[in-house]
This record gives sequence, C-alpha cells and structure tokens, in this order.
Amino acid sequence: MQIIHTLHDWWQHQTWLEIAGVITGLLCVYLAAKNNIWNWPFAAVSVIIYIFIFFEARLFADMGLQVYFLGMNIYGWWYWSQRPPSEKKVPVARITKSEMALSSVAIVVFTFILGFILKYTTASFPYLDSFCTACSLVAQVFLARKVLENWLIWIFVDVIYVGVYIFKDLHLTALMYAVYVAIALMGYIDWKKDWKKMQETRN
Repeated sequence: MQIIHTLHDWWQHQTWLEIAGVITGLLCVYLAAKNNIWNWPFAAVSVIIYIFIFFEARLFADMGLQVYFLGMNIYGWWYWSQRPPSEKKVPVARITKSEMALSSVAIVVFTFILGFILKYTTASFPYLDSFCTACSLVAQVFLARKVLENWLIWIFVDVIYVGVYIFKDLHLTALMYAVYVAIALMGYIDWKKDWKKMQETRN
C-alpha cells in the first residue's frame, strides 16, 4: 500500500504539459530511429512544449536549445523529403574525419562561452548544461543530415540528461530520456543495417 500511495503522490506532482511533452518526445525519437519522416512534426510539437517546461525549471540553455531544435526539425523534414529518385528514403551517411574534428572544436568552444555567460545568471549547472546543449546541437545536425553517428552522441548526452532532470525533479522527463537512450541504441543498430544494405547494393 505504501508503494501505491507513493506512486499516487508522485503522479499528482506531474503536469499535463510535461506528460504531453514526454509522449510527443518519445514518438518523435522512436519514429526517427525507425527512419520514418513523420518523426519531424511530432518533434516540433515536443520542442515547443519543452520551451515552456525548461523556462520554468531555469534550464535556460536547454530552453534555447529547443528553439534551435524547432528550426532543425523544419530543416530535417525538408531534407528527408529530398530523396533520390532511385531510393525510397534519403540514404544513411557516415561521419567524416573533418566533421569529427569540427564538431569537437565546436562543442568545446560553445561549452565554455555559453557556460561563462550562464554562470552569471540563475541557471542551474551552467557548464554541464552548456556541454549537453553543445553536444545536442551537433547531434541534431547529424540527425537531420542522416549521419549514422548522431545516435552515439545522443546516447552519451541523454545519459547525462537523465541525472540532471532527476536532480531538478523532472522525473517524467528523466524517464523519457532514459527511454531515449534505449531508442537511440536501437536507432544506431537499425541505421547501421540500412547503411550496410546500401553499401552491398552499390558494390
């Protein structure tokens, strides 16, 4: 009975806004992992909801990230629709050495600049939040461009986010990000299979 009472009390503290954000967020990531273009409209709804959620939680870097995501969702929806005539979908690509180098530099620079700025605000975890934001910026570009390794970045950053959101009492969001880790792993495996099939077809 104590467990039921605890769960009931926990549920009473959840907001419908966060519940809606979790549902649409899970749907968009699952569809992306399944290489389905309809992930993008669900993603747009989810990020709009989380702009408000993160503002209330004073996670300002994450809030700004959602605005960026909204733009990338529109771009991704357009890019994924530009498939070659001979393909059912836009083919999966692999990350290049130059992309890896540029991404690493961008993450370091962005983390220190944004972290330094947020340090003088009421933001929670200014540098950690900025680092996760920087990683997410890069991962979202690679997702929109259908680069396989985007899933590895998401797995890494989502694990960190789980801890941050638990600490901020955003328990449903923390649970959502834990599920994101599993979905991202599934996405990596499925996209790699698609990439290998494409290579076999071309050879």
